[in-house]
Amino acid sequence: MKKTNPWAWIPTLYFAEGLPNVVVTALSVVMLMQMGLSDAEVGLYTGWLALPWVVKPLWSPFIDLLKTKRWWVLTMQLLMGSALAGIAFTLPTSFWFQGTMFFLFAMAFASATHDISADGFYMIELDEHNQAKYVGLRNTFYRLAVIFVNGALVSLAGILEHQLNMSVVYTWTLIFYALAALFIGIWLYHCRMMPRPADDVSSEKSVKEVAHELKTMLATFFCKFGAKETVFVMLFLLFYRFPEALLNTMTKTFLMRPTAEGGMALTPEEYGLAQGTVGLIGLLLGGIIGGVLVSRDGMKRWLWPLVCAITLPDVVYIYLSYTLDSNLWVISSCLFVEQFGYGLGFTVLTLYMLFYSQGKFRTSHYSICTGISYLGLMLPGMVSGYVKDIMGYKMFFIFVMACCLITFLVTAFLKIDPEFGKKKIDLEFGKKK
Repeated sequence: MKKTNPWAWIPTLYFAEGLPNVVVTALSVVMLMQMGLSDAEVGLYTGWLALPWVVKPLWSPFIDLLKTKRWWVLTMQLLMGSALAGIAFTLPTSFWFQGTMFFLFAMAFASATHDISADGFYMIELDEHNQAKYVGLRNTFYRLAVIFVNGALVSLAGILEHQLNMSVVYTWTLIFYALAALFIGIWLYHCRMMPRPADDVSSEKSVKEVAHELKTMLATFFCKFGAKETVFVMLFLLFYRFPEALLNTMTKTFLMRPTAEGGMALTPEEYGLAQGTVGLIGLLLGGIIGGVLVSRDGMKRWLWPLVCAITLPDVVYIYLSYTLDSNLWVISSCLFVEQFGYGLGFTVLTLYMLFYSQGKFRTSHYSICTGISYLGLMLPGMVSGYVKDIMGYKMFFIFVMACCLITFLVTAFLKIDPEFGKKKIDLEFGKKK
């Protein structure tokens, strides 16, 4: 049987993997804020949407029992396209909030399942050589999806609203109908173009056998080191990004809230350029440079400089909140610096999760690590709006800088092999949510 060229399906598959993730975690923040929700409400409700990614390691072993990975990929894409259309349909109604949250959560669940199936399909269809060969291509198109949503779509929303004088509701209705059409188009394309690997078959194991393997996998995950060190590892996974968890949603609202409310009053077009494009470029460059440094000298040597990089640049938000500098290039430069630092520092988390996951259940243990890390983002994010409403943006950002001490504290107790990371580890394993 003639093999399908990987270029025919990898770019669209990983664009489809990235797009719903960014819609749920980032675009929804902008939309809900423009629809009239307070920062406390935005933080709480969008925080809940991260739950499927937190718990996906618990259901991922059962997916293969029912259908093939190709079936799961296509089914989840159809479900996500339908959910996008559902959001667009409910936005003009009186029950828009309930409907929107229902479909966003359905899309989050489908997206988490799609992540599992797509990555599994990639490993089945390609041999080890081609998996390594095309890893850059898959990550590039995942990141293009992030730019498309945060940069292009948010800017398009601003153009529709301000230049064509459309209402906020009508603007976002059109955006989500367009997204639904795009996703249904991707689904139809994949129905024809995605290959059918001979090894892509449903598992012959029973539910009981899979449940036993899951229990063994969880037991070995929490017994890798001694009890004391395991506690330190769990605290690191939960709290390493604690400042970022507080900032994640509130920086988006800060950039777009009017100056009377302490915000920067960026238009959607300006937000799309500053946060969705310039900031993301800084994030990608930071990740690349962080990977190069660690692969050359090992993670232990660069540990503390990278920890400083993920925390100290957060000070730019204190500067912006006090000056409310309206110069777009100044704002963009500040976001570039903060995101560049985040990209550098995120290398530490990615590599330590790889380090901790070594052994028999490497992939499953890494998935659990990412779930715990997501939980560390989700819980603080849910209360970040309430904290900000109590303090105001200025004091909130000062509080976030004080919380950087937590990152330093949980890192200080880690035990790291000095040789770990030197030209051995695939640094493209993880992505930013």
